[in-house]
Amino acid sequence: MELWNNNDEILFFKEALKHFASPEQLFYRLQSGYYAYVPKGIATEGKTLQSRNSLIGRYTEKWCKSLLEPIAKELGLFAVNGVVCEELGLSKRSSADLAFCKTNDVTQSADSIKLIFEIKMSIVSNYKYHDVDNIELVGNYKQHTGNPSLLRSDSMLKAIGKSINIRVSGMSSTKIPIIILGNSPINYSYIKKVDYLKTFGVIQGFWSLNPSLLTEELTYSPNMGFVTILKKEMLLEYLRNLITEEQNYFSSMISKNKLGEIISIAYKEKTDILRAEKFLTLIRN
Repeated sequence: MELWNNNDEILFFKEALKHFASPEQLFYRLQSGYYAYVPKGIATEGKTLQSRNSLIGRYTEKWCKSLLEPIAKELGLFAVNGVVCEELGLSKRSSADLAFCKTNDVTQSADSIKLIFEIKMSIVSNYKYHDVDNIELVGNYKQHTGNPSLLRSDSMLKAIGKSINIRVSGMSSTKIPIIILGNSPINYSYIKKVDYLKTFGVIQGFWSLNPSLLTEELTYSPNMGFVTILKKEMLLEYLRNLITEEQNYFSSMISKNKLGEIISIAYKEKTDILRAEKFLTLIRN
């Protein structure tokens, strides 16, 4: 599989129309025809299309699994959709969209989950529907009124909220990286936020899997909280590093005196690894 592009969006429409959806569920019906988004300069005619969201959501979750499954296999893991883990606050109603796990089961223990993906992908460009075999590309994401994928504030806030919920679920979550997958750039107002979240370890990155939208200023944020994946080899390298290089999330608010005391005690250990383990133990207690 290749990374996301317009052909994937056209394929979604064709598959949906052939098997389970009507044009009214997938397109805005305007005076000039059926459109994926309302083109700029045209009145919205009073409603927002919601019926497509769950359909494209399920499609992109399966698409991401197909893309990432070979990488998981190379790392000795399984790519699993809809992972449930009560230890991490991942219930059946709020499961992990995709995870790399030690087993191929939907229900997992926390120590079997090696990486969690939250998927916020959608239709990005604009298309006009003529018939099931004629879906016409009519404009990029800057030429319509919708905000797709990571450009949507509600998508960003839901992804951040779910990640924080995992992080505060307990000690079981501290070694599991969390990646937000999208297929658009982010809004400039979120650049500092995504870099802050990465720097402090809450989320390990917001990644766009759609290099076809690439423009120089949207490739990545200053501290790599947001990154556009340019090719599959880059994706493999990033994921291998996250899996093989053990990391620990920690967060605390303590006095400088107490922090100095913890550092002094931890420094007495013989190796860097032992010092890190002692520091994490003390700061969490």
